[in-house]
Amino acid sequence: MAETITLSVARYRPEEEAEPTVQTYEVPYRKDWVVLDALNYIKDQLDGSLSFRWSCRMGVCGSCGMTVNGEPKLTCAVFLSDYLPGPIRVEPLQYFPIVRDLVVDISDFLEKLQKVKPWIILKEEKPLSEGEYRQTPDQLDTYKQFSMCINCMLCYAACPIYGLEPGFVGPAAIALAQRYNLDSRDMGAQERLDILSQKGGIWDCTFVGECTKVCPENVDPAGAIQQYKLAGAAHWFKSLLLPWGAK
Repeated sequence: MAETITLSVARYRPEEEAEPTVQTYEVPYRKDWVVLDALNYIKDQLDGSLSFRWSCRMGVCGSCGMTVNGEPKLTCAVFLSDYLPGPIRVEPLQYFPIVRDLVVDISDFLEKLQKVKPWIILKEEKPLSEGEYRQTPDQLDTYKQFSMCINCMLCYAACPIYGLEPGFVGPAAIALAQRYNLDSRDMGAQERLDILSQKGGIWDCTFVGECTKVCPENVDPAGAIQQYKLAGAAHWFKSLLLPWGAK
């Protein structure tokens, strides 16, 4: 059994380097260690200047997403044993500007997420005296899968369309828009469809499917986008037949 394993870690310190470089570290091999444990060992024991994001270490917060041996992964969810005998290459997520080392700038994603209005839209709120907006278990099941997104952005790093067309709203934002479209309490589906039918929206997706493949929560953003396209096509067809009632 290996006593150590090699990590090749991307480094980028803008005050020192014009381009990212690679630095190699030898870390202890522990069968129960995940890649994030190895990065924390480097940070604590070998090189305190290494920068990366993490929070919960439980696959819930989504902040420790990085590229591990060329694939977008949550580093708290992949074991060192998965990559024996090594080395393990750890890099920042693709297609996002690098702030420092393994830290990327997520501003573009946050702006696009807000653009699709991922919240319940009501035309008119009912009085409190009428009680809660209730749902049946079946109504919850309709959108529950798409509500599991943890905003880890692995799907963006895996999406070649986002890499080629930075204006593309992207899989996670569209999946979350669909989550609210399918919510029985929501009345904003038309507003979101108007936004996502424009350039950079649902029609930019060519259905490569990598977004669903890398999703750690099985959200299936590719499926959400196809549902959205079907709804958009149905709305367009309806507008041809019933132009006065398409809305």
